[in-house]
Amino acid sequence: MYQIENETLLLKVTSLGAEMKSLVNKKTGQEYLWHADAAYWGRTAPILFPLVGNYKNKKSTFEGETYTMSQHGFARDMEFDFISQTEQEIWFALTSSEETLQIYPFHFCLAVGYRLKGRSVEVIWKVENTDKKVMYFSIGGHPAFNCPIRADENQTAYKIAFDREESIVCSVIGEDGLLSDEKEEWKLSDGKLDITEHMFDQDALIIENHQAQKVALVTPSKEEYLTVEFDAPLFGIWSPKGKHAPFICIEPWYGRCDRSDFSGNLEEREWGNELEPGKEFEAGYTITINQPLHTFLAEV
Repeated sequence: MYQIENETLLLKVTSLGAEMKSLVNKKTGQEYLWHADAAYWGRTAPILFPLVGNYKNKKSTFEGETYTMSQHGFARDMEFDFISQTEQEIWFALTSSEETLQIYPFHFCLAVGYRLKGRSVEVIWKVENTDKKVMYFSIGGHPAFNCPIRADENQTAYKIAFDREESIVCSVIGEDGLLSDEKEEWKLSDGKLDITEHMFDQDALIIENHQAQKVALVTPSKEEYLTVEFDAPLFGIWSPKGKHAPFICIEPWYGRCDRSDFSGNLEEREWGNELEPGKEFEAGYTITINQPLHTFLAEV
């Protein structure tokens, strides 16, 4: 386990999947990241690459060849190389191999960095195409945040806040795990959405077309204790169906699952990214701890 820290935050990261495992406010001892209890969900903040969601039938086609890949790609389950570290910044990298080429037909280098700035963590992804052909990929984050933040509160007393006022429109995932044609509108009150018991009965809320770039979790006392900011064109909000899991995922995405009726090639996938040989794609998101430092004591 690796760690970086400043006067406010302590971040721990593992080289397996280059995954964040802990984000603690040093002044209060409060932990903000889910602790990967497998009874609910055995991950904390996996990186989704080179696939977000699912291919139809778990398969993609490129240049006449068919490739099989499981949900959310392989990066989250692979060992990254440690590259460099300073007191407040750390970098890891994953490069293509004979193993990855069996399921994904491109040579690449994925660098993942974490940088602390005050009460924020900048998550940085750099995808380099080291192949001789155009590369097609998706990438996304899947961080899980403790909600409720205090043991004596109920999750359904919390809200999700957006940087918009009236409503959001979500694309709905069908029973096959792929995108359906159904849309669902969620009304907001003063830019906020109540967290309800059955909110995730149809899997993640998928919010496309740049509807929001800032999402926050809000306590019963109406304070935004954590914010995720991003430039991604779409994002997901998720918690496991029917488990009453004490966390909420806010997931910036550059890509998503296929539609149920998709029949195209890899390069025709919606929200997919293409990268010319020798070029680099950079994206990411920022987590900010908003709550006044003295408010929370370590209660869990």
